[in-house]
Amino acid sequence: MSSRYDAPFEIHVHGDVPLRDDVAFDQIQEALKPLWSYAGGRSLAAAAESSYEDEPGIRFDAEAHVLQICWTVNGDEDFRQAIEDACMGLNEIAAAGAPLEVSFYDTEFDEEEEGADGEARDDFLMCFVGPTPAAIMQVQRDLLVQDVVQIMERHFDASELGDVVAAVDRLFNQRFDALVNSMQLGKPPRGHGPSGHGGPRKPRHLH
Repeated sequence: MSSRYDAPFEIHVHGDVPLRDDVAFDQIQEALKPLWSYAGGRSLAAAAESSYEDEPGIRFDAEAHVLQICWTVNGDEDFRQAIEDACMGLNEIAAAGAPLEVSFYDTEFDEEEEGADGEARDDFLMCFVGPTPAAIMQVQRDLLVQDVVQIMERHFDASELGDVVAAVDRLFNQRFDALVNSMQLGKPPRGHGPSGHGGPRKPRHLH
């Protein structure tokens, strides 16, 4: 497993992805190949441990059929492509929509040396996976509603925010309708066999 000790970022991936009941470990390993390959492992098991002992790393809860990720790896900006490719793989085996939080921490930034004028290159990325565009947009919608309501409850009672939630729903309905209308519906669905369609596929991932 390569070290990447001199990498400019410490990258943390966090999220729980519900998987279909028929998914086997080999499929999980293939879906996550961009991540364990990036970490320098020859298999998922070889790279599943996090850089920090107190983090569970990448685990599959077979009883709940949930992929649990709390995993840190050293890397560069090119990790964005790796997580994007992993999201594409997870779309094929996910049972429902789920968010993945990706945090980039600047390992080269020293607050004492940089002083008040210095600024770390920390960054944050939210990725979404799911079996269909509708499942992904549902998760995006739920998170946005949660954030908006949390902010507005400082000024309004929760019972007054129905119109705000309805407006968010209208925006997502318009986005989904636009996506469906843009698809070439005459083309055969992508997937494996007759059960592989599941509606239009999402773009790489929606931010």
